[in-house]
Amino acid sequence: MIKKWLRIILWVLILAGTIVVFVLANTEEKKKEILNPSISIHVDGETFLTESELILRLKNEGLLSNNQKNEQLDIRKIERKIRLMEEVKDVEVFRQIGKKWNIRITLREPIARIFNTTNQTFYMDGDGFLMKRSTNHTARVIVFSGHLNDRFLKGSINDFINNDSLKSIRKLDDVFRISNYVCKSPLMHKLIGQVYLERDGDFVLIPLVGDQKIVFGTANSDEEVEEKFGRLNIFYKEAMPYEGWNKYSEISVKYGGQIVCRKRN
Repeated sequence: MIKKWLRIILWVLILAGTIVVFVLANTEEKKKEILNPSISIHVDGETFLTESELILRLKNEGLLSNNQKNEQLDIRKIERKIRLMEEVKDVEVFRQIGKKWNIRITLREPIARIFNTTNQTFYMDGDGFLMKRSTNHTARVIVFSGHLNDRFLKGSINDFINNDSLKSIRKLDDVFRISNYVCKSPLMHKLIGQVYLERDGDFVLIPLVGDQKIVFGTANSDEEVEEKFGRLNIFYKEAMPYEGWNKYSEISVKYGGQIVCRKRN
């Protein structure tokens, strides 16, 4: 019976000693200075946020500082702050054993730059999310201008269209359809550099090659946009090599099922 109690006391002492060692080690670990995070930024195109810019933003928000201790590092708060950045599509912030910690970011990829009638300029990404213009970075994407009255609102165009109070914001939906197609089409991506919205609601495409304008008309649905670009693809692949790039001053796909060309004088 005495031996049994001695064994119990021995295990209790071992367990207590282990807890004390763990607490002391944890306390000592919290007092150590943190290392710089290991940052991974994923983007297929041009980046709108660099590692140095991210660190500077976190320092300006008081979330990072020189000689910062482990116990002062708030992983969740840092992740929430990064997620609110317009350039960021997704983020994960996590610790490793010891002083190491990581930030993994997926950035939004702009597909269009918009200049509206109130002198605002902003970007739209492949998900229809709107982003303010960066003072440090410029993306080489298709440019939309002209009689675009839709103003900048933070969020996705899908949210705006489904909001009864924002039903007036309709042209941004058309801008997304056109730029999304151009971005994914190898030929149109190389060909189209700018798009101008006329007062009557017609979109006019301005090619990077050739001295003509392309009257596109409306872009009210994905089917309409795909059908019009389908005609343009055929025309530029089959007709242009024989007719020459400077024969026409205007090419129109405004009306269904046809291509109307205007020769130069």
